[in-house]
Amino acid sequence: MTDNLPQHTPAPQDEPIARTGMFGVTGTGDTSGYGRLVVRRAPQLDTPRPYGGYFDELVDGLGEDLVTRVVVDRGELTLHVARERLVEAMRKLRDDPALRFELSLGVSGVHYPEETGEELRAVYHLCSITHNRRVRVEVAAPDSDRHIPSTVSVYPTHDWHERETYDFFGIIFDGHPALTRIEMPDDWDGHPQRKDYPLGGIPVEYRGAEIPAPDQRRSYA
Repeated sequence: MTDNLPQHTPAPQDEPIARTGMFGVTGTGDTSGYGRLVVRRAPQLDTPRPYGGYFDELVDGLGEDLVTRVVVDRGELTLHVARERLVEAMRKLRDDPALRFELSLGVSGVHYPEETGEELRAVYHLCSITHNRRVRVEVAAPDSDRHIPSTVSVYPTHDWHERETYDFFGIIFDGHPALTRIEMPDDWDGHPQRKDYPLGGIPVEYRGAEIPAPDQRRSYA
């Protein structure tokens, strides 16, 4: 059990509305049924000290010069790191005896079309078996320059995870040993987990019935 996690305070209901709809995308036809969902929680840009629990100790151990933003939300710690210092930060998180995040749980991608200059994010979930702690590291890249350094040299298991993130979001991990698609066909056009990816496709036959392509279904917006 993780020690001394800070208590989560629910977000006030009067916070500004960040977006509407399940995915925050308009103009593609909403077939999910969540078109009228209202997201009231605006992104938390920075969390003031003290962070609580072991979070202050962790940030001090990594060094504030490597961290551009600290966010504590729902009892979880996210460290934002500049992409040009990502490998340095990950190596220190892994090797420093006071940190010792020797286990990576994977790499994932996120697409925020409304965050100008930081539209694409690579997210790394790390676990310290030695100290029984967790941390999330997040790195941003603009859509116009989708390059983030590969961390395969630090965590070799990131090989396939970075390939999947590239496949679905289009993030280019510089220095990856073989950055190719891993889920979609090699000649697939686009990156299907981006929020601006069109809802299109082909009809699907299921138990004798033909289901129309997503862009031809009823819209719930």
